[in-house]
Amino acid sequence: MSIIRAFFVLSVCAMPVLAEVPLAVELVTATTTPDIQRYSLTGEIVARDRLSASFPTSGRIAEVLAENGDVVGKDAVLVRMESVQQEQALRAAEAGQSTTEADYRQAIENLDRQNALLERGATTRISRDGAEDALRIAEGALDQARADLARAKKALEDTVLLAPTNATVIDRMVEPGQVVGAAQPVLELALGEEFDAVFDVPEVLMTGDRPASKIELELIEHPGQLFEGRTREISPLVDALKGTVAVTVSVMGPQDAISFGDAVLGTATVEGVPHITVPYTAMAASVDGPAVWVVDPDAMTVSIRQITIDRFETGRIIVAEGLEDGTLVVARGAQLLYPGRVVRQAEIRK
Repeated sequence: MSIIRAFFVLSVCAMPVLAEVPLAVELVTATTTPDIQRYSLTGEIVARDRLSASFPTSGRIAEVLAENGDVVGKDAVLVRMESVQQEQALRAAEAGQSTTEADYRQAIENLDRQNALLERGATTRISRDGAEDALRIAEGALDQARADLARAKKALEDTVLLAPTNATVIDRMVEPGQVVGAAQPVLELALGEEFDAVFDVPEVLMTGDRPASKIELELIEHPGQLFEGRTREISPLVDALKGTVAVTVSVMGPQDAISFGDAVLGTATVEGVPHITVPYTAMAASVDGPAVWVVDPDAMTVSIRQITIDRFETGRIIVAEGLEDGTLVVARGAQLLYPGRVVRQAEIRK
């Protein structure tokens, strides 16, 4: 047995020492790429200038002559209100004015007669002065009657809602027979022919650099038809329920292909400082935080290196510090590594 054991020991010692087999991993080169971010949101086409049309007095709607989408000209009749009381008040005011005009003419004739009689000594100064006072009273009554008639005419005119200028009806809010209050909106009008696109932008997107002023717009119903937009207004308030900020974009594209209420896709491109990027699969960790395995290109051995991450994106990591352009990084297989481990590039099957 001792001879067999000695022979076995000698045989093992005589065997050559096997070298460490390189581990097949996927390697990538850290590269500096432009930091271009594209954000797309869905918004709505709205009128730049809008007006809520209403009646100055309350009443019952008699007739609605405008529908959603109608294009109306200046002074076009949009809505009529029942006007029986206003018509009666107008007739009463007209009759009142006729009466006061007759009283006024009679007061003038009476004063002229008293002046003639006074010159001949056929009347007294008191009678003449009384005729003059009656004329002044008649003048006041006539002015009051004229004011009442003007007010009655205005009240009757206010029962008819007219378009203030060329406009498009974008919302109808009343029906015949409905009772509306004073200043209650009955129609929403779009004034002019300029369009805006309104987007609800998540608050987190507004906390970085200033948003791009140039926006690429595309109608949802007409894919591929692109036109330009410019950021015109950013709301200073955050919607407490949705956590969004209203951003208004002026539409610079062809107006004939756009209508109110169209859904539109807005895309903003923001370009920042170029950064080092690596695949998300290269992510490792050390006791100090995020890290990656880097490869010595000469010895093909790995070591772990601490990095600072700027942000995560789909499929990649944006590195702020810790890597230089051209550094060889292990993209897949990092879970099998340890410092000094020899690696080789794995064959990538297509």
